[in-house]
Amino acid sequence: QVQLVESGGGLVQAGGSLRLSCAASGSILAINDMGWYRQAPGKQRELVATITAGGITNYADSVKGRSTGSRDNAKNTVYLQMNSLEPEDTAVYYCNANVYDWRTGWDDYWGQGTQVTVSS
Repeated sequence: QVQLVESGGGLVQAGGSLRLSCAASGSILAINDMGWYRQAPGKQRELVATITAGGITNYADSVKGRSTGSRDNAKNTVYLQMNSLEPEDTAVYYCNANVYDWRTGWDDYWGQGTQVTVSS
């Protein structure tokens, strides 16, 4: 089975920085795209960033220029470096990965989320 675990969330002041991590573990043969989503209270979940297996990134307009996604394939880990954080960035951040589990084939997996709170 495959599990995703996010970490790195916390409380930060506006203008500060945070680096989120998402580590995948389990019966993994390959990982294709990975992504970060976030959901603020009372709002819909939104896509924040994606990163392909080759490291090609795309960002939502709301974080473009302030965020950098990266991955370490040897560690099955994806990162999201967020700078110049704003109160609007406050949300639970979820990791998603398209993973080939040797038992079940390709499927999408989600972590439990990590809370990011940005104070003004």
